[in-house]
Order: sequence, then C-alpha cells, then structure tokens
Amino acid sequence: MMERAAPDSVLEVEIWRGTEEGSFQEFRTPRREHQTVLDVVTEIQREQDPTLSYRFACRVGICGSCAMVVNGRPRWTCRTRVSEVIGGDRKIKLEPLRNFTIVKDLAVEMTQFFDKWKKARGSFEPGDKPAEDFAIVPPGSKKRREVDEHIECIGCGICYSACDVVAWDKDYLGPAALNRAWTLVNDVRDRGNAERLEAIAHSDGCQACHTHMSCTEFCPKSLAPTYSIAGLKRAVFWRSLGGKP
Repeated sequence: MMERAAPDSVLEVEIWRGTEEGSFQEFRTPRREHQTVLDVVTEIQREQDPTLSYRFACRVGICGSCAMVVNGRPRWTCRTRVSEVIGGDRKIKLEPLRNFTIVKDLAVEMTQFFDKWKKARGSFEPGDKPAEDFAIVPPGSKKRREVDEHIECIGCGICYSACDVVAWDKDYLGPAALNRAWTLVNDVRDRGNAERLEAIAHSDGCQACHTHMSCTEFCPKSLAPTYSIAGLKRAVFWRSLGGKP
C-alpha cells in the first residue's frame, strides 16, 4: 500500500537518461512519509515514465543491485531515506554508478567489475588434493579474525564507483576484487596463494591503491577495503623477501 503524501510537498528529481551520452530529465513526484530513494524511482517509473531503466531486487539491503549515485554520493537506494539526502530545496539528482559502462539510464554493466575478481584470483582454490573432510577454522584464530568483516562484501559496486584510482586507471583491479583476494589469502584451506599474490602484485593491483579511503568511507556495510589492500601490500612485501604472507 502506497504511503500517503505529505501535504503540499513535492520532490524535484533529476534523473540521468541515456547511456554514456545522454542528459538529465526532470520529474516531479509527491514527497511521502518514510520514503526511500528507491521508492521515488519506482513511483516515477510506474506512474510517469515506464521506459526508465534501473535495477533493484531485495529492497532490504541484501543484494546491493539498487545502487546508484544520489546527490553525488554512491548509495544503496533501498536503504537511503529521502529525508537523509534532501535539503530545503527538496531536490534529488540521480546518476548511474560511476566507473561502470552505462547500459541505460540508471542501470550499469558489471561484467568488467566481476572479471577483475577473476583476475585477482578471487575464487577459492582447493588444490590438486583437497581434504576429504571439512576443515576446522577456529573463530578466534588470527587469520580468521583478519577477515571477520571483509567476508561480508556482497559485490554491490559502490566502493568501485567511489574509487578515485579506478576513475583514472581502468585496469586497476579495484577495492572489491582486492578485498576478496585478501579474504582468501587468510583462508588456511586455500591452496592458491602463490598465484593470487602474483596476480595482485602487478601495477594494476594492490600497489596502485593511493589509500584515499573512499571505498571505506562509502561502503554501506561499513567494511574497510582500504585495510584489506594494506594487508595485501604487506603480504606481497614479505613474499618478495622469501617469507610467508
């Protein structure tokens, strides 16, 4: 059931239309109580322009597919209330995530983003002779505690959109892929660390990070990819000296 509109209240919404080439289109829509930015986009698409393209799925901050740039900041729109982002002018400006190829309007192509996960060797490697039984990883062990928070990444792309290095170096693996590599470097069951550290040690890997902290600042799950990347830098350093990460 749609929430009632606040009296005499209208939002002015600018939405990017098109692909890499395009322009902003203005809409006016009712301001409603407890309204999220995703609610605004959905109402415009349903009531005013059915050709508007965007993505969403879970609506509760689990899938991350509704991410877009809201008034200059990458956000999950399902978890962002309108009251958090508007000022007295009651205006919202919506853009697709930056550093991605735009499919149409607010929807972006994420193939390159996940290809970089593969390039960073971001998949578990059991080795030629994996153990026959489940491995026991004590929750209090040092390596397990290193990745307690980092394994919660859902691949929404907000950190990648916020990353300044990705903006000027399209080959940079990006914070999400490197964060994933860090979780596997600390997985005592994994047997692919030699190849993984070699993959992320190149000029487009962890050493390219300038530690601007944008990925950590904007992560909606309050993760810290910057620290994951710092861990990878240490691991690469110790491996270059013949030690273990």
